[in-house]
Amino acid sequence: MVNKKIVCLGGGVGTANLLSGIKSEFHDINVIVSVADDGGSAGRIRRYYKIPPTGDIVNCMIALSEADKVMTDLLKFRFPGERYGPDNILPGQKIANLMFAALMLNANNLNDAIGRMKEIFKVKANIFPSALTRVSLRAKTSTGHIVRREENIDLGNFKGRIKRLYIHPQNPKVDKRALEAIREADVIVAGPGDLYTTILPVLITPKITEELRSSKAKKIFVVNVANKFFETPNYSVSDFIAAIKKHCGFQPFDTFLINNNVSSKIPEKFCKEYSVGPLSGDKGNSVTCVYGDLVNENFPIYHSPKKLAKAVLRII
Repeated sequence: MVNKKIVCLGGGVGTANLLSGIKSEFHDINVIVSVADDGGSAGRIRRYYKIPPTGDIVNCMIALSEADKVMTDLLKFRFPGERYGPDNILPGQKIANLMFAALMLNANNLNDAIGRMKEIFKVKANIFPSALTRVSLRAKTSTGHIVRREENIDLGNFKGRIKRLYIHPQNPKVDKRALEAIREADVIVAGPGDLYTTILPVLITPKITEELRSSKAKKIFVVNVANKFFETPNYSVSDFIAAIKKHCGFQPFDTFLINNNVSSKIPEKFCKEYSVGPLSGDKGNSVTCVYGDLVNENFPIYHSPKKLAKAVLRII
């Protein structure tokens, strides 16, 4: 195992894949997870019970769990039904979301609930929310319209392209332990994941942005293997680099990690949502771009956890 402290920023499937790959490689893993999610089944729970979102934290829990397979399979189980159904019904809900919601409703605060969930499912890594209060998103588009809520941004319920993302409240309270983890980190990795609905909500949280600015850690941004039409249509590597710099006010990352294996076709059912990820447009930037075969060939809109972990280890 590598004797370095790593901090992962993001949430969702992308961060979960990264964590699955690195959990056997690093002694000291810390995850700072977006709490801007308000879509799908987790969003339904958030609205109905007026609690922080469960989904992205749960994804990280599942990836990091050292419990037996029966328990992790239980965490993943989703009751048959529509994920985007009414807020007050069971169909479409994931058991892990319901369990975490129950813990939050009985705990003193979000961090207490995370601690209890970690105990139940044998998670050794530190998991922190990106804010201690509920956060919502809005985005300004190229047409001048304002899109409100993470779900509307994620589902492409707008015209034009996203030009600017904002969080509300603008400067939420952040756990001191999360900020300390960034301060003490040897390695910081952001992504993969949806740029505007998962990664940037963490990066533009002012207290986190400040810590990234002063951090001396090796800082890596993992570019998605597939572009999401709604969020990053036809984005090149330079578009990712520029968007992060624009939103943070500086470039936090010294290295961008990019997949170069595009031999596998995107499954037909996802062709209306995703296109082959960026392979070009890295010229003239003051960052290092590292290319490699990172794709999960069985499901080529995502990274392979093992390939991604090996690539991170080579960089550091």
